[in-house]
Amino acid sequence: DQSSITGESLPVEKVEQSKVFAGTINKDGVLEVTVEKIGRDTTFGKIIEIVEQAEKSRAPVQRVADRLAAGLVYFAFGAAAFTLIVTRNFTSTIAVIIVAGACGVAAGTPLAILAGIGSAARRGIITKGGLYLEELSRIDTVVLDKTGTLTLGIPAVTAVRAINDAIENDVLQTAAIAEQHSEHPLGEAIVRCAHERNLPLHEYSQLRYSPGKGIVCEESSTRIFVGTRALFEENGVPVPADALSEVDGGNGAGKTVVLVGRDRRVLGAVTLADQLRTEAKQAVNDLKAQGYRVILLTGDSSDTAKTIGCELGVDESTGDLLPEQKVEKIRTLLHAGRKVAMVGDGVNDAPALAEATVGIAMGQGADVALETADVTLMTSDLSRLVEVLAISKRCYRVIMFNFWGTIGVDTAGIVLAFFGMLAPIIAALIHVGSELAFILNSARLFRQPPPGP
Repeated sequence: DQSSITGESLPVEKVEQSKVFAGTINKDGVLEVTVEKIGRDTTFGKIIEIVEQAEKSRAPVQRVADRLAAGLVYFAFGAAAFTLIVTRNFTSTIAVIIVAGACGVAAGTPLAILAGIGSAARRGIITKGGLYLEELSRIDTVVLDKTGTLTLGIPAVTAVRAINDAIENDVLQTAAIAEQHSEHPLGEAIVRCAHERNLPLHEYSQLRYSPGKGIVCEESSTRIFVGTRALFEENGVPVPADALSEVDGGNGAGKTVVLVGRDRRVLGAVTLADQLRTEAKQAVNDLKAQGYRVILLTGDSSDTAKTIGCELGVDESTGDLLPEQKVEKIRTLLHAGRKVAMVGDGVNDAPALAEATVGIAMGQGADVALETADVTLMTSDLSRLVEVLAISKRCYRVIMFNFWGTIGVDTAGIVLAFFGMLAPIIAALIHVGSELAFILNSARLFRQPPPGP
């Protein structure tokens, strides 16, 4: 099981001379491996190193609101001095000082960010600070991992086909009998499906497991075969042409076909695949409708990436990627001037999460992904991704309105005061009224309904 490194949803078979990653788990049998790299030199160690480097290189965001507020104060005093020199009118000078104010920006900006963070939190979206909410508002590209992000990361039975006059439930029941004590994800999925159909599972005897091929066991004085074509051939069980076409047509593209037989007869085949999240397609459609470029990057096979990408309608999909290759893809996008949000859940996603403009982790993901990410979707619901992006844009629009509104009110008020058209009392009312309006504009984010596209 090397999902923690590559993101592949299913365990892979290792043979002599195969590369074995540090940090992966041997699910069955015994392996004797030669250690070629240790510590920081391993792929797992490189993941940690990439994460640390990316976090150190993150640039601080300029505090525009603080600079603008300070600038407005200096501008007001400068305008007041200019007014006094030109007009020699102390009333107009005082009116200039009174009407100019920066509290709408200074107080309204953090209030808007606080409201945005609170609104997101009420929907199960945790941000590590206002910085990342601000960065989210500038995102134009969303990169999605597959396993655990677009899919549940749990294989499920998608089809059962019976051949040679067998019955579909008999095919599934026979496979489940052999797999009932298996810890392999495919075996667990078959057993789970049999339980859902209330099929009784009898105990077997003399089980023999062939890694990468399947299981042979005895039940009611008959032998059961569950596995690949190679398992059937090495046990002298002929595989008919229609079963072969089922295997050839189903394997790959994110699916796995398991043959099922009893004695010297093939009963049928069970097709399994990782399950797409129910909200995944709608989330992708909503993102594209809002103008985001959506990209799928996965450690799973290229065929699987292409199939999932076509089904969901993403703009680009790439498979067979190691963690460092995902990082390179992110860097290429950043160097092209894109603002990238990376969404993932595994250890293998952590470097890309750290490298992206904003890293977003699924709440049920690995600890290192949650630690590295800037935003966490606690419910692992992709519709929350659409919501947090909408919240960030709404928050940014409110802040920009406050910015330009403050500049506009201050400029107009100073001009009117300069020409003696604004009494100090009126200037005070404009000052207080405008700043109250901008603060209330920020506060309304607290009461906003769930954002749509």
